[in-house]
Order: sequence, then C-alpha cells, then structure tokens
Amino acid sequence: MNRMNLFIILFAVGVLLCCPAFTQTIEDYRLQPEDVLHITVYEQPDLDTKTRITSQGEISFPLLGAMKVAGLTVQEVENKIMELLAKDYLVDPKVQVFIEEYHVKQISVLGAVFKPGKYDMFKERNTTVLEAIAMAGGFNDVADFNNTRIIRNVNGQEEIIPIKVTEITKKGRKEEDKNLEPGDIVFVPESFL
Repeated sequence: MNRMNLFIILFAVGVLLCCPAFTQTIEDYRLQPEDVLHITVYEQPDLDTKTRITSQGEISFPLLGAMKVAGLTVQEVENKIMELLAKDYLVDPKVQVFIEEYHVKQISVLGAVFKPGKYDMFKERNTTVLEAIAMAGGFNDVADFNNTRIIRNVNGQEEIIPIKVTEITKKGRKEEDKNLEPGDIVFVPESFL
C-alpha cells in the first residue's frame, strides 16, 4: 500500500470519527423505493403492516390505500398516517414506523484503483468520493488521482464532476470530498507521465 492510499484511508476514518456533521442521522434519512417499513398503530393490531416502498415511491396501507412516502422522513410518514387516520377512521391514533430494511444503493469505482467494481453505499449516511476509493482498495501505482471524477446521470444527461484529491488530503478542504448519489461512477484515470 503506497503512502497516498494509507493517507486516504486514514483521512476517511478521521472524518468519520471527528466530524459528525458529515454523517446523516437516521432521523434525517429520506425514505427510498425498495425500503421496507413496519407500521404499527397503537391498540389496532389489524392495521399492523409490513410493506415495501414501490419504484413509484408508494406504499399500500389498510383503510388508506396507496400513499406516496418516498422522500419523506420516518417522522413525516408517521404524521401523515396519523393525520389521515384521524380524519376519517380513528380518534387520536398513535402510529410508529420502523425501517426494517434499507434499499441497496450502489456506486461504481473504476480505473486506476486496486479493486474496481460496484460497492454498496452506506445505509444511514452519505458516502463520499474518498470513502468509495478506500472501498476499492485505494489508488494503484499509476493513478492520476488529481483527475479523479464523478460521472453522474442527471435526467438522462451525463454530468462530469472533477475531484482534485490533493485539495482534500493536503489542503484539508473536506467540502471537496463530494457526497455520492446512487448510480454514480467514480473514475480514476491512469497517469501517463
């Protein structure tokens, strides 16, 4: 393992341990298609429901039918169900929503890294470029790490986001360690020098 790889891995660990602002809490997590929810209503066992969010972002719930929940927090879904149940069905319902299973979000790391491939993103928080490179074993000996880029599909169009690794690792500019989105490709080109 070369010195830059060791530095990248230690930097990523340091960010995780020292900077809780970089992590996303479960309370902030926005529900996504394929998440599995377990919903209970106090003293209403017939409404106990386990459901997977569809690709359209909806769940089906007894009495209420299909409802859009993707993009909402757990607290927002609880409030939405309580409000709808109170409107027509129950007096002062108490609703709890638990995430039983998170959808699998993946990114790809390609190019001059030791283990190119697809990697699962962190479930409860964001995954950054340096963390993805660390998952892929770090830069190999021919990596042109300062020309690393994120390739992202935005509404059917390819968007390229350049990443200068030394801005992050040597100058301490943590904000340059961009958060990845599901489906992103982190590409590390080879150096021809």
